[in-house]
Amino acid sequence: MTSAGDQGAGGANSAVAGEGPERAEARRSAGEQGLLFGAADGVPEPPGEDLGYRGPTACAAAGITYRQLDYWARTGLVEPTVRPASGSGTQRLYSFRDILLLKVIKRLLDAGVSLQQIRTAVTHLRDRGTSDLAGITLMSDGASVYECTSPDEVIDLLQGGQGVFGIALGRVSREVEGSLAELPAERPDGVQTGDHPGDELSMRRRARLTG
Repeated sequence: MTSAGDQGAGGANSAVAGEGPERAEARRSAGEQGLLFGAADGVPEPPGEDLGYRGPTACAAAGITYRQLDYWARTGLVEPTVRPASGSGTQRLYSFRDILLLKVIKRLLDAGVSLQQIRTAVTHLRDRGTSDLAGITLMSDGASVYECTSPDEVIDLLQGGQGVFGIALGRVSREVEGSLAELPAERPDGVQTGDHPGDELSMRRRARLTG
């Protein structure tokens, strides 16, 4: 994955006064895609790192099949970080951040990005904290994946014809949060914490919605 700043997109002035018609069109296109506000909207505070979700729950939240989940875990694309599989009968537990990456992978696959490019992108994102991911929009032309951390980087990629579609990770994170809010979670010791809508993720979501 390439940083948009490496493509000369990092130092653009964000002012719209006097901008050319091509840049104005790129700004309009980015606004229609909802990309200009993905980073500003932020990402919800995820549940604790010791809170995990079983494979079927991760699949439901990310919109993938269990076969995909299993293959990606076995090949090291996204492995469960709360509790890996360790012998027969062990339930893998995926963190909130794991599921966010799974959903991003699904979006990139649906857009026609090759698995090789996706592996490069995920390797780049894996070391980022959840709050850092909130400020990233991934842009792709279907072949390469670019990381944008500012609205102007998005606009410059669109103006240069390199960005056909974009994924604002802050928005994807909120989608994952909404999917998981009513689903069961558990801790590595097997204690269930989300068998009802009162689990901590659901309570955080309701508190934010009610102000």
